[in-house]
Amino acid sequence: MATSTTPAVAAADIGNLLGQLDASLTDLRLDDDEKHSLAQTLRQAQPPEDGFRQLRNHAFTLARNRLAAQQDPVAVLRWVEAVVRALDVARAPVQATRSNACFSPGEACLNTIVQHFRSARRSVDFCVFTLSDDRIAQEVLAAHARGVALRFITDNDKETDSGSDVTRLRAAGVPTAVDRTDAHMHHKFAIFDGQWLLNGSYNWTRSACSHNEENLVATNDVALVRQFQGAFDQLWGQLVD
Repeated sequence: MATSTTPAVAAADIGNLLGQLDASLTDLRLDDDEKHSLAQTLRQAQPPEDGFRQLRNHAFTLARNRLAAQQDPVAVLRWVEAVVRALDVARAPVQATRSNACFSPGEACLNTIVQHFRSARRSVDFCVFTLSDDRIAQEVLAAHARGVALRFITDNDKETDSGSDVTRLRAAGVPTAVDRTDAHMHHKFAIFDGQWLLNGSYNWTRSACSHNEENLVATNDVALVRQFQGAFDQLWGQLVD
């Protein structure tokens, strides 16, 4: 009896999820609440792999239709990116919460950043005041070369500093947004595959590694990752408009 009803239940779940996608496209924006709701519904429904493919294909069909209707291509692209990220989060297996802290001087913080870039498979959003450590920049470029979707936010005060890697990364095709306001974009955090957050005082510089008293926390706490992802998405939207 259970095996005969399972496909019907899955079909109903997929239908509801398709409806969520349709509704979220009304304003050409998948906000943080909608993204979280979609990911939560997906986790609860646990659709088969074919279901995930159907949702992804439907999202791209909706986007193509909007583009054909000559609607804002940037807004459509952002909506598709948000849907794909929600699907990736939902597909990832639920893991026990793990957190650890590391400190400098010393290479513990550097090694943590490097290892997370090397492990990234789908996406990295990183938001740092300054980036001048070539050892990190090399890992960013390596991730970019293997097709990881990157988004980089930094501050204009450090953009052209001696040794800054901002221009180098932008020239390589890494999507980059720069805060050019009078205030500082002083964050130092990164989100890997929508699952891991690195955050702390640690600037991505050689002096932070070699001389400064700094800290870096790595965690896969779902609530924290979601909060920082929301902050990143909001800031990205402000800076690229």
